[in-house]
Amino acid sequence: MAPKVLFPRTQKINLSPIKQIELLASKIPDVVSLAQGIPSFDTPEVIKKATIKALNKGLVAKYSLTYGLPELRETIEEKLAQEGMYYDFENEIVVTAGSIEAITASLITIIDGKKDEILLFSPSYTSYAEAVKVAGGKPVFVNLDEKNGWSIDFDNLTKKITANTAGILFANPNNPTGTIFKKEELLKIAELAEKKKFYIITDEVYKDFLYTVDGESEPFFSLAQIPELRKRVIRVFSLSKAYAMTGWRIGFVHSDVEIISEIVKVHDAMVTCAPVISQYAAIAALDFAEKDIEYFRNEYTRRRDVTMAHLDELSEFFSYQKPNGAYFVFPKLLPKRDSWEFARELLEKAHVAVVPGAAFGPNGEGHIRISFGRTEKDIDRAFGRIKKYFKKQV
Repeated sequence: MAPKVLFPRTQKINLSPIKQIELLASKIPDVVSLAQGIPSFDTPEVIKKATIKALNKGLVAKYSLTYGLPELRETIEEKLAQEGMYYDFENEIVVTAGSIEAITASLITIIDGKKDEILLFSPSYTSYAEAVKVAGGKPVFVNLDEKNGWSIDFDNLTKKITANTAGILFANPNNPTGTIFKKEELLKIAELAEKKKFYIITDEVYKDFLYTVDGESEPFFSLAQIPELRKRVIRVFSLSKAYAMTGWRIGFVHSDVEIISEIVKVHDAMVTCAPVISQYAAIAALDFAEKDIEYFRNEYTRRRDVTMAHLDELSEFFSYQKPNGAYFVFPKLLPKRDSWEFARELLEKAHVAVVPGAAFGPNGEGHIRISFGRTEKDIDRAFGRIKKYFKKQV
């Protein structure tokens, strides 16, 4: 007789494979991790000093409004306007406990009755599928075309849209491939969303880390810049990556007032309000830390080049596409093999942590994700071990 399942609903929800790898790595001494997407940098001093000032003034001990501190939302409104997005701080912006809370609250809001399917690119961020399940929905994977630079396969996308489609959720730039989706691709998604009546949740957490393509860099485009789409688009941003604030758990979501007025109900039920100390940190980040972002971006550009140079030396074992955004590269294993098996073997034998490609959806199998958000020293140490591992295999 099979044992009774204590919580049937949560049996379908999995712990993030990234966290699974980090847990395994924590039990092995001297592991070099290129797995979790944590910036190597400390939070900039200007942010820390402003936060300490707010703390010492006794400003952080009590709840803020559920929507967030008015002064933070005003700052967000101003920043959005500078990027061509116009949203009212009073009723169209909600400050959240990181981007994943914003995404989950948005999913719970749009998944309703029969419309319970959420389209996800494959490969895409590991926690998206689990957030969809938490929200009571069904993840539906849409292939990205690796041969064409991990571009959107619109034939596959169109086939996956049904009467049950509630929305599409994606990161731009994409995690794990580093793809920046083109404006024409995004507009095509918007056209399908308008025609088939589903929502678009765009997670733009890596928008500040774009790299030149053939010496040229195009301005970043967001569907939230188009006023006619404001009742269709829900845009999410987190300060975690751009400002090296992963531990502060602070982000925001914005959309039309009709949508935000529903999302805020879920946000209130889940967290009441984002951590107030982190909200004061966010004000300082948005107002004063642009030079820090520029420094981080320059460092990531250099580390990307270092990572690709290492991969070029291992061309017998990996092929890869040059990432144009975020701080990940997603090499293919040569010959193709089980990515979990490879990641575990690399961890056990070489003491290097990477994320198996299968974690990012069916189309990610046969790949691994490597973060170049780590220090150059860690990148060099990790690849030194990987090269020794392959020499032993040969």
